[in-house]
Amino acid sequence: PTPEMYATAYGHYNNHLKNLTFNAWISYYLSKNRMRWDMAMKIRKANRHHAHRLMRVHLNEWKEWLKYRQGRQAMAFQMIQHIYHVAMGRIIFEAWHNHTLDAKRQREYFERLERGDKMDDEDLFGQGTGEARDSLSTLPRKIAIKILSYVDLADLARCASVCRSWKVITQAHILWSRLDFYRVRDSITDKVATKLLSKCRPYLIHLNLRGCKKITEPTFLTISECRNLQDLNLSDCSSLNDETFKTVAKGCKILLYLNLSYTDITDASLRIISKFCHNVQFLSLAFSRKFSDKGLLYLACGRNGRKLEYLDLSGCLQITPEGFKNLASGCHNLQTLILNEFSTLNDDYLLPITENCPKLNTVSFLGSPLLTDETFKRLANWKKMKKIKVEGNHRISDVGVKTIGKLCPNLEHVYMADCQRLTDVSLKALAGCKNMSIINFADCVRITDTGVRYIADGLCGPKIRELNLTNCIRVGDMAMVNIHKRCHSLAYLSVCFCEHISEAGVELLGQTHSLTSLDLSGCNCGDQGLSALGNNTRLRDVTLSECVAITDLGLQKFTQQCKDIERLDLSHCMQITDGAVKNLAFCCRMINVLNLSGCRLITDLGLQYLSGVCHHLTQLDISGCLLVSEKSMKYLRKGCKKLKVLIMLFCKGISKSSAQKMKRHVKKVQYSDNEVPAYFGYT
Repeated sequence: PTPEMYATAYGHYNNHLKNLTFNAWISYYLSKNRMRWDMAMKIRKANRHHAHRLMRVHLNEWKEWLKYRQGRQAMAFQMIQHIYHVAMGRIIFEAWHNHTLDAKRQREYFERLERGDKMDDEDLFGQGTGEARDSLSTLPRKIAIKILSYVDLADLARCASVCRSWKVITQAHILWSRLDFYRVRDSITDKVATKLLSKCRPYLIHLNLRGCKKITEPTFLTISECRNLQDLNLSDCSSLNDETFKTVAKGCKILLYLNLSYTDITDASLRIISKFCHNVQFLSLAFSRKFSDKGLLYLACGRNGRKLEYLDLSGCLQITPEGFKNLASGCHNLQTLILNEFSTLNDDYLLPITENCPKLNTVSFLGSPLLTDETFKRLANWKKMKKIKVEGNHRISDVGVKTIGKLCPNLEHVYMADCQRLTDVSLKALAGCKNMSIINFADCVRITDTGVRYIADGLCGPKIRELNLTNCIRVGDMAMVNIHKRCHSLAYLSVCFCEHISEAGVELLGQTHSLTSLDLSGCNCGDQGLSALGNNTRLRDVTLSECVAITDLGLQKFTQQCKDIERLDLSHCMQITDGAVKNLAFCCRMINVLNLSGCRLITDLGLQYLSGVCHHLTQLDISGCLLVSEKSMKYLRKGCKKLKVLIMLFCKGISKSSAQKMKRHVKKVQYSDNEVPAYFGYT
């Protein structure tokens, strides 16, 4: 062999050895990797097993702990529940015990009255002095301030004089952000008004000076310094004129609400509003007779014209169609327009308003008999109407109402009293307004049970909250059936003088548990219906005037069930006696307003029952109660200390001097000793 062959053979052999070595190394490497991977898997499984074992151990320990804690908590809950039940039992027993004692004392008081025992001043039931306590100072400051926010100005000043703690609470700024002088309008003077206004000037927002006739220029000058004032009521301020209003307007430039009704302002004042009060949104000029159409032009052309949303021009008969045209030219954002007692108002007056005020959604035309269906058709074209009020209009018919019901699906409040041409067709047209909540068709004598059925079965039936069918003489028991079945949200219902409603209809109303206020004046309601009416314990205001069939028995059953009644009118229920008043006083101790006018069988004993128990009574009418004498006045003075209104017309048994004496204790007293009128039915 040649050397080349040896070299080739050597290279081949060498490569063969390399391949064998490399393959052996590869096999070894792969086996080692496999062994390492298997070991890692075993270690991972071992770690997982170890972790699971630890978790199982911890879980078992936690379960034992949880079982122990649950047992402890159950024991603690049982102990707390036992303590709570014992405490509640004590409270309930104490309340029951006190109630029983009160009932016992009340019965003893009534028995002494019936026996004719002489009653001393301290014998009045529930008039014990008790222990003086100051609960207000112990309350959190926010709650104490919230309580005092419901107190009027005069009482707030009295509260500040009670003690130092109360004085500190009454100094809270939030209590002086609103000043209402209306209740003290007859006594407020410039000295007092300027002092109070200066005190709360930085944070005063709402100011009511309605009917304050004694204030003059110094008060208006002080008002102008209240830069943060947003709500100002100067209604019926006789001293207000253009000059004094200019002083106020220059200082109060951020006014939003302004009431100038029953004042002597002229066009100059309206020009001042347009010049200085650029933010006014709500403006009332009702029964202000000295401004003219030109004043409305000033109002519309000013910067505030575009912001004006509410305008009341009731009783402003001096305004002509030109004035409404001027108003509509600038007040395009007007939403509410009030034109009550506007006897000259006709369709031509409102034509510019209906064409240029697309956002108008609330209108009121009470006492405007010349309007026709055309106006309401134009108002409905914008499809924005939510509230419509019309009264004493014999020209509007079902045609106008049908247009409103068809084009205004968002209608919520309809008041169309004494519109004689309206029939059931109008109610059918309104039944499709799904947001309707208040319907008033009083004195619309063509309305029948069918119309009420349309409303009850319509989309608005379950949502109606107030329904007034006063003097709708064709409405009867079938209407009550439909109301009971469908009107589940009805809170107020008036069916005065609906003579076709019988005892059966009244019984259905007793099962309508959403009702809180009910007027059945002049209906055929007797003892049976009144007793069934007591099944509705939610009733708070009930009027039973001229329900002559009601006797003591029916009223007794009613008051035994409706113990939370607050207002009750029994006027001209001539069979009511002192026995009924006794039951009323015994069961309804929280009553606020009671009308016994024309109850000719009521005597001093009945008023003694009331004065001895009903200490929350604020208004009482005993007109025509001929058997009531001056003796009752003594008990009313000492027992009903919260009495604010006392009406004693045609009471011959009460002298004028006694009535004058009552005026020292009661804010408003109406008295006369004239002959009882014939309509009282005393024959």
